[in-house]
Amino acid sequence: MSRIAVLMLTLLISSVTQAEEAAGIFSTRSLSVDLASKAAWKALLDCRKRGYSVATAVVDRGGNVQALFRDQFAGPHTPETAIGKAWTANSFRQNTGELATLLKQGVIPEQVQHNPGALLVGGGVLITSQGEIIGGIGVSGAPPGKSERESIDGACALAGVEAIRENLEFD
Repeated sequence: MSRIAVLMLTLLISSVTQAEEAAGIFSTRSLSVDLASKAAWKALLDCRKRGYSVATAVVDRGGNVQALFRDQFAGPHTPETAIGKAWTANSFRQNTGELATLLKQGVIPEQVQHNPGALLVGGGVLITSQGEIIGGIGVSGAPPGKSERESIDGACALAGVEAIRENLEFD
């Protein structure tokens, strides 16, 4: 065997060994409570500016609630609905408005909407950082738009994510 072939084989074996050792431990990025609160608050303010009283929720990558706000005149159902939307976006790794559209088109099976905790209506948006999903934000309380893509809840959720975008990209 030539030296180059031996060197390449050694590097390959070394890489495989390192990958196997690293498989037992991994690290993940996590959204801080401060950023979660800022995103939820900015989403609430965006909906308020549009004339709607809503609840907003942010969940971490594990689906645990990190921030929850309910505006003064938001309905009593809105906190749980906001959590459900945030959890669904995070769990299914896709914005809930897109999931609702796929459900209507028959692209995803109807039984998906019956998964415990799943809420396939607009208003749940993924939170990503450097290509990695780190949570979800959900908004509930504004009337639906003309389509799932035009969901007012979804637009407010996007405003919440946009408010922390710089922090997400440079962490």
